[in-house]
Amino acid sequence: MNSQLSGFTNVNYTQLTELYSRYRDKGLEILAFPCNQFLNQEPGNSLEAEQFACTRFKAEYPIFGKIRVNGPDTAPLYKFLKEKKSGFLGSRIKWNFTKFLVDKEGHVLQRYSPTTSPFSIENDIKKALGET
Repeated sequence: MNSQLSGFTNVNYTQLTELYSRYRDKGLEILAFPCNQFLNQEPGNSLEAEQFACTRFKAEYPIFGKIRVNGPDTAPLYKFLKEKKSGFLGSRIKWNFTKFLVDKEGHVLQRYSPTTSPFSIENDIKKALGET
C-alpha cells in the first residue's frame, strides 16, 4: 500500500524500484495498492497515484487502483493477506507501506511494518526466490 504524502514515501518507492530492478528477472513481482485511509495521504485518483510513482520514482511494477485496506469495504486481497499474517495491531493495517511477502504459490510468508525499509527485507526476498 502506498501514499504520496507519507513520510515513508521516498525511501519505500526508491528502494522498491531498486529491488524490482535487481530481482524481476528472477521472478520478483511488486504489486502496489494506493490507499487513502491514513490521514488522506493519497489524495489523487488512481491514475494520479500511478503517474506519481512511475514519473517521480521510475516504478516499473504495477500500481493498481486505490483500495481500502481496513474496515467493512476492505479489498478481498487485503482480507486474505491480513487473515494469513497479522501485525502489531492484530490484523488491522497500521499505516501506509505495510508490506507482505508472498511466494509463487500464494503463501503469505511475512508481513512487514511501515517502518521496515524494503532493503532490509532483501534477504527474505532472495530466500523466497530460492537464491539462498
